[in-house]
Amino acid sequence: MSAVLSSAPRRPIRELPDELVSQIAAGEVVERPASVVRELVDNALDAGATQVAVRLLAGGVRLISVEDDGCGIAREELPLALKRHATSKIGSLSDLESVATMGFRGEALAAVASVSELHLLSRTAGQASAFLLDAASGELRPAARATGTTVEVKELFFSTPARRKFLKSDATEFAHCLEAVRRHALARPDVGFTVWHEGKLCEQWRAASREQRLADVLGEDFLADSVAIDFAAGPLRVRGRAGIPDAARSRADWQFAYVNGRYVRDKVITHAARSAYEDLLHGQRQPVYALHLEIDPTRVDVNVHPTKIEVRFRDSREVHQAVRRALESALSAPRAGGVAGPAVQPGLGLTPSPAAPAGLPAWRQPSMAFGPQGGHVVSDVGALWNSGASVARGDEAPVGWGDAGTPAIGERSEAGVPSGHHQPTNTDPDADWPLGKALAQLHGIYILAENAHGLILVDMHAAHERIVYERLKSQMDAQAITSQPLLIPATFAATPAEVATAEACQATLEALGLQVTPFSPKTLAVRAVPATLAQGDAVELARSVLAELAQHDASSVVERARNELLATMACHGAVRANRKLTLEEMNALLRQMEATERSDQCNHGRPTWRQLTLRELDGLFLRGR
Repeated sequence: MSAVLSSAPRRPIRELPDELVSQIAAGEVVERPASVVRELVDNALDAGATQVAVRLLAGGVRLISVEDDGCGIAREELPLALKRHATSKIGSLSDLESVATMGFRGEALAAVASVSELHLLSRTAGQASAFLLDAASGELRPAARATGTTVEVKELFFSTPARRKFLKSDATEFAHCLEAVRRHALARPDVGFTVWHEGKLCEQWRAASREQRLADVLGEDFLADSVAIDFAAGPLRVRGRAGIPDAARSRADWQFAYVNGRYVRDKVITHAARSAYEDLLHGQRQPVYALHLEIDPTRVDVNVHPTKIEVRFRDSREVHQAVRRALESALSAPRAGGVAGPAVQPGLGLTPSPAAPAGLPAWRQPSMAFGPQGGHVVSDVGALWNSGASVARGDEAPVGWGDAGTPAIGERSEAGVPSGHHQPTNTDPDADWPLGKALAQLHGIYILAENAHGLILVDMHAAHERIVYERLKSQMDAQAITSQPLLIPATFAATPAEVATAEACQATLEALGLQVTPFSPKTLAVRAVPATLAQGDAVELARSVLAELAQHDASSVVERARNELLATMACHGAVRANRKLTLEEMNALLRQMEATERSDQCNHGRPTWRQLTLRELDGLFLRGR
């Protein structure tokens, strides 16, 4: 037994051979063919390319060729380009602290060359011809090519078969390569990209505006189901688009975050985005977004990972707040386009979902535009419901609706509206109301309303729940957070990090209504909590806030706990199902929905209303066929 446990003979410390050093570096930089594609496209963009062509064979295992029309590499610099840590992008420590290029480490080409057959062909504008460099032999000879660079990588991992066998199928590796190019395409709409596989053109994205590039890469539906973001907070600016809650997906595969044009996977940005959607998404649905964060390069460290896909911010709390506020303001703002927007434009219709019964449309919730309203509006639906108004359904329309009786039934005109239908005009008080006018109540649960585009169905409990919830939040935001001292302080065993955070952030904790003080070197005491959360778990709240203080915006934890309480209050305060409403009460609810932020979803992320257009109604009854 002792022989088994005995240590191996001690080896002397010595320098590793260059070949082994290159293999280790390649293991960090080159995980799969997509890693090579990313590095080579980075270099092409840094060279000022306006067109980038990627050609692949066998998913990139047999061949990866990246061709660009950038500035090229001079003949005498070609051999140097393949040496480790040789780069034209930084020359001093100050350059490293303010990197503004996609690549800068000077190890990508050397790492790739150590595990493949690499050929480098390049020409600058001042050279008479291009030159081709064979990385294996070092041979350099003239060749034909226009200004720019072509890098060919053949037989990836041929010298390390153990790593090659861990690659997936050609189709899977190609999908990863395509995703790498797609990420670049979203960041640089001014550059054209083409992707070829096995000699066939698979994707082509021409240079376009940022909006058009989003539509080309992610589809027109992404534009139709998202809102624009342009938010500035001090030295930070956040731009892009965020999907509406109805566009959420089951997986987080459509979340694109960029820092100064570089695609990153960052926990601070992901956490901030998710927290902005907390009140809007149902269950485990994942939001979709394309966010571009512009920040002073000196305030972000991009040199924390060999693949440059992770970053470290100097002030992560500042970034967290900016991203969250940018998304919240965009999602809560009224959306232009109305119910006649792209989601319900004539001719597009609604695509049936796999879960929808055959022959029936899968309804989507279009954007709702809030314009100036006219006509008779009940200002407070809550007061109306509690005022003792008659709950019997009235036979007459309320004052202000004009001739709101049942429209005459007639043939459909060329404009697609039944003859005799109530036509909204500029003088009609309900012409600008996106949710139209109430017609009836269905089973005491749904409100049926008519607008210019067809039929609106509203879940009255969900809609009123959102209205009450937003009102409670506004009232609470208007006053400072008051704290309530605990009769007996709640103590808990704290980690050294929690003790240090509590001592360093006393002012922030007090502003949040919390009083957390050291009780002993290893114990903290919670002596006061926000008054609205006095019935909660004081220790759990303190731990959560301290954890947020160490990484993110601390107020988000208190706000999340407060919002959970307000959501419960709103649910109990909202009108219940099977409550009979008058037409006046229904219309009051519709008007308040139009004036309430985030009224498309209830507090639990479920939709509050749906639009069924005249075209879809025609389809249900086979009219015009």
